[in-house]
Amino acid sequence: MPQEDPYSNSARNYDRFVEPFNGILRKIALKLTAELEPGSLLEIGCGTGTNLQLFSQKGWKVTGIDLSPAMLFEAKKKLGDQAVLTLGDGSVLPFETDTFDLTLAMLTLHEMPPALRPKVLAEISRVVKTGGHILLIDFHPGPFAFFKGWYYRAVIFFFERVAGGEHYQNFRDFMWRKGLSALIGASGLSILKEKIVGGGNIGFYFLRVTR
Repeated sequence: MPQEDPYSNSARNYDRFVEPFNGILRKIALKLTAELEPGSLLEIGCGTGTNLQLFSQKGWKVTGIDLSPAMLFEAKKKLGDQAVLTLGDGSVLPFETDTFDLTLAMLTLHEMPPALRPKVLAEISRVVKTGGHILLIDFHPGPFAFFKGWYYRAVIFFFERVAGGEHYQNFRDFMWRKGLSALIGASGLSILKEKIVGGGNIGFYFLRVTR
C-alpha cells in the first residue's frame, strides 16, 4: 500500500506560511558554506525546493530527495530543470558512494522515527565525497534565552503539534535525545563549525567527511 503523504494538503501553501520563519536559516546556511567551491549538492528532505533554488543560483549543481510527492510537485514548479528531483527515502539513498561535494538536511531529521535517524546520517555520510561536507540544521534543545528563546520555542511547538501526532512524537523524542549534537556524536563525524541561533532553538552543524 502506498505511504500516505502528510503534506498532500499543505504543500501548496507551505512557502507562504513557513518561509517567513525559515528565511533567516537559509541565509545562515549560505554564509556557512560560502567558503566552498560550488560543486554537487544533495538535499535530504528538499521540500518545495527553496534551498535548492538558492544554492543553484550560487553555482551549485543541485539534487533533491523527498518522501512527499506533493512537496516534489511544488519543487518541480519552482525549479524546472535547475535540479534533479527524486522521490525516495533518506535511509536508502539511490546514489553511489562518494557522489556529492555537499549534503544538506534542514529541519528534516527531527521528523523521523528514532531508529531511522542514524541510518539517514550514515547514508548522508556515504554519498558525500571524501573531504566533502555535510550541513545539518535542526531544532536545538536549549538552553533557551529569555524572552526570545522561549517565544520561539512556543512557536516551534505550535507548528510541530499541528503537523500531526506522529510528527509531534518524533519531534519530542528528538528533543529528549538532545537533538543533532548527540546524533552526530554517536556517528563519529567531526564538527567543523557549530552555530546556535533563535535564542537556543536552532542548531547548525557543519561537518567534514574523512575516511
